[in-house]
Amino acid sequence: MRGRRVVVAAAGLAALLTLPGCGTTGGLGYYAQAVGGHLDLLQRTRPVAEWLDDPATPPALRERLLLTQRLRDFATQELLLPDNRSYRGYADLQRSAVVWNVVAAPELSLTLKTWCFPLMGCVGYRGYFSRAPADALAAELQGQGWETSVYGVPAYSTLGWTNWLGGDPLLNTFVHWPEGELARLIFHELAHQVAYAADDTTFNESFAGAVERIGGQRWLQRHASAEARAEHAAQEARREDFRALTARTRAQLLAVYASDAGDADKRRRKAEVLAAMRAEHAMLKATRWNGDSRYDGWIARANNAAFGVQAAYNELVPQFEALFERSGGDFQRFYAEVRTLAALPKDERRARLAGPP
Repeated sequence: MRGRRVVVAAAGLAALLTLPGCGTTGGLGYYAQAVGGHLDLLQRTRPVAEWLDDPATPPALRERLLLTQRLRDFATQELLLPDNRSYRGYADLQRSAVVWNVVAAPELSLTLKTWCFPLMGCVGYRGYFSRAPADALAAELQGQGWETSVYGVPAYSTLGWTNWLGGDPLLNTFVHWPEGELARLIFHELAHQVAYAADDTTFNESFAGAVERIGGQRWLQRHASAEARAEHAAQEARREDFRALTARTRAQLLAVYASDAGDADKRRRKAEVLAAMRAEHAMLKATRWNGDSRYDGWIARANNAAFGVQAAYNELVPQFEALFERSGGDFQRFYAEVRTLAALPKDERRARLAGPP
């Protein structure tokens, strides 16, 4: 989890390529909002050079855009991420998120409901370019007994498939984030253009998460100011506390749901686990986080759907970091290994990622 966001979702082409009729909604209406939303994003995008040359561009935005281009060059030159048109343009969408994702899980399970996309396979979320239809789908699923979560996505990757149209743009939804967070997001989204495994969201997001952590740390060490490094270190400490808290809670919920207890007892124990999590969060906020409230909303709304999607972005990160070390810290070798893994059947992929016994 990161400072100003609970999840940086690589919504990918999910908002563009959902199969008609797959899941609880679909058909031409879903295609229309998806295609229309992405076209609107492209129409609003202008090359960064134009924004920099425009005297009407606010100084604060001009400064951030210059920073993004230094980050973009670093991504290609030092992290060996793709050198293309992505993040060389900027758009102001005049809203707080580019896409709103819907996730759902059963009352007594952390297994996410999936939707299937042509070319991409099946993933555990469904994206919308406006909030209202996302909320409507969540309400529909709740009526069917699912626990749901709707969250705003600041950026998504088109996996490099739209570079001929200008690639993935920088957006107002994240361009003003702290330097360390901005670096990590750009590196994360570019990593999705390196390798992609259909039907394996956890593999894809954990790989991108590992790249963002490794790359973000390198950027901060080599190029950031002492102030930016200190700001990021404080955010990272809070993030690690939050990850540890939610990982423990998730493990406790999994144990409850896997037990032989009856459903009524599982519901009672689930409520106790969530109450304990909220109490510990309040303690951390008061004693270690100096009153920082960035996780308040997530904690208040936490349910099986929220825990299910959270796992996708963290579960395999340590294994990818270990693979990077086994690759000698060489990004070219690391990416080649990941692409090889992505081409394997899922079970074999996971076994090989775990490394030597």
